[in-house]
Amino acid sequence: MLNIRKTFVTGFSILAVLSMVLTGCGSSVTPAPTTTGSAQATTEAQPKDSGQTEKVVGGTVRVAMATEPDNLDPYLSAATDTSSMMDNVFDGLFEAGENSELVPAIAESYQVTEDGLTYTFKIRKGIKFHDGSDLTAEDVQYSYAKLSGLNGKEPLSAKFAAIEKIDTPDDFTVVVKLKEKDAAFLAANIIAIVPKDYEKQSEKPIGAGPFKFSSYTPGQQLVLERNDQFYEQEKKPALERIEFKIMPDSNASVLAMQSGDIDMIPGISDQGAKQLGAGFQIVSGPQNMVQLMALNNSVKPLNDVRVRQAINYAIDKDVIIQTVAEGNGVKLGSNMSPAMKRYYQEGLTERYQTDVEKAKALLKEAGYEKGFKLAITVPSNYSFHVDTAQVIAEQLKAVGIEAEIKQIEWSSWLEDVYNNAKYEATIIGLTGKLDPHEVLGRFETTYRKNFYKFSNAEFDDLVNRGRTEVDETKRADLYKEAQTILTEQAVAVFIMDPSRSVALKENLHGFKMYPVQKYDFAAMYFSKK
Repeated sequence: MLNIRKTFVTGFSILAVLSMVLTGCGSSVTPAPTTTGSAQATTEAQPKDSGQTEKVVGGTVRVAMATEPDNLDPYLSAATDTSSMMDNVFDGLFEAGENSELVPAIAESYQVTEDGLTYTFKIRKGIKFHDGSDLTAEDVQYSYAKLSGLNGKEPLSAKFAAIEKIDTPDDFTVVVKLKEKDAAFLAANIIAIVPKDYEKQSEKPIGAGPFKFSSYTPGQQLVLERNDQFYEQEKKPALERIEFKIMPDSNASVLAMQSGDIDMIPGISDQGAKQLGAGFQIVSGPQNMVQLMALNNSVKPLNDVRVRQAINYAIDKDVIIQTVAEGNGVKLGSNMSPAMKRYYQEGLTERYQTDVEKAKALLKEAGYEKGFKLAITVPSNYSFHVDTAQVIAEQLKAVGIEAEIKQIEWSSWLEDVYNNAKYEATIIGLTGKLDPHEVLGRFETTYRKNFYKFSNAEFDDLVNRGRTEVDETKRADLYKEAQTILTEQAVAVFIMDPSRSVALKENLHGFKMYPVQKYDFAAMYFSKK
């Protein structure tokens, strides 16, 4: 069978890759946002928009994080904030680029067979893990065997469920055979590669990324240090150290930045940005995120679609966007942001125009004319979601629904809501992904983390066909149909994709926005004052 060789240059568009690889010749939260720290070694001139600034090699950047890491093991963590911190420690075969493209990392090239079932990855030579051991094909095999369950244990990621076999013909070649075509597989390869047989990632994580794990003090900080042996020397970090300060109080973060104790806030409100005043940079952009009020479709009365639709009619998303997001958000109608342009279904935002009388009629039809009590569980460290819950609770009063807001710790939310679906309603943000199946596959009946408890045979069929469809247009149509079902079934109240603003010290440079939540500290540096 013929092979089509794909050699990396600077990166490749996922959409282009899917077209090349699977047709023709062959082949995943909003507001969590003055001196430098340690020694400055050397400086070098770097151009910027106006004039020149001297780049400092060295220094510590202190970052205010709203949440506690849920697990330092990249395969056991479910929290986006944790992933964005630890992404600096781990590298995958590819990494996400600024324009939704895949950028070469541990893999230097790949090839795919004409039937789209066999992927061959060539691994860069000379890569070392942070413990000094060499990274070889065996480490990739070990990593993917854990993820797919080929090690005889429970699979750790549904993204790798299609893997049938992994071979390593030599130290720098990995051959992955899939059970069936999987259009989402290539994008999944941004996941971390870990050292073979090392089982203490939760205690002392070891990767091959630009920064090394140094220490973690619960409730206080997570510290990373520069990896001087990073395999891409041209991308070797300038920063010497990163200190992620655990600061759930957003006001305290702003005050700490004003006093010079914090250099970066990765999610800051407009009010917080205004409070900072002069001497700081604010970088803003779309998140490719979905903020929603998830409804547990398995508990009464939310197991009745009429009740879920009534809730959607009762809520005014425009008011939420204007009051909570200060107008900086795009209204949504389903679980996909228009940032995913090719796959986004237009028109769904109009399905539930605010209509209190319509909501009351549906509740009466469902047997809840006098309304009912609803518990809205919200992670207390996310003021954005807490504020949203307060607006929604007030709006639901108009149709007789008495909402009680239950604020819980982030770790408790992950355990009770995300892992075990012990809730009625919750407000959370689902971060953006590079592939549409990662966005919509969350609602598939057998998905392990389907905490909505939504089950619909037609939806399952559409997303599973979308996963294996090689024609881009047909694949997009399948996912658009799936979005329509989510909307019609009122699985959740899909609210908005809020813009994200990041606050930085004036002399901290190199921050980049990505279509996924990613903080590339290897590209960041302080300028000399």
